[in-house]
Amino acid sequence: MSESGVFQLPALLTHDQARAVATQVCNLVRTQPLLQIDASELTQFDSSALAVLLAGLREAAQHQHALKVSGLPAKALALARVYGVENLLHLQS
Repeated sequence: MSESGVFQLPALLTHDQARAVATQVCNLVRTQPLLQIDASELTQFDSSALAVLLAGLREAAQHQHALKVSGLPAKALALARVYGVENLLHLQS
């Protein structure tokens, strides 16, 4: 985490990295009442990136914490629309 309550997603987030990143996000969301995920660095990703965000949101809900996503690249947003999860992501501009 670069600053308190902000987690920067890596530039590369595919199936190979998803488990490790999801574990990081879920561990952080347990200890942060509000976790901001900055997705602006994402350049190479697949649907696993969305799965990581959804896992974090699920964990946040279980602990009555909040998780917000900012900087999601347009291609990732389009993928979220295709999968019908855009509204679940708590996107911030």
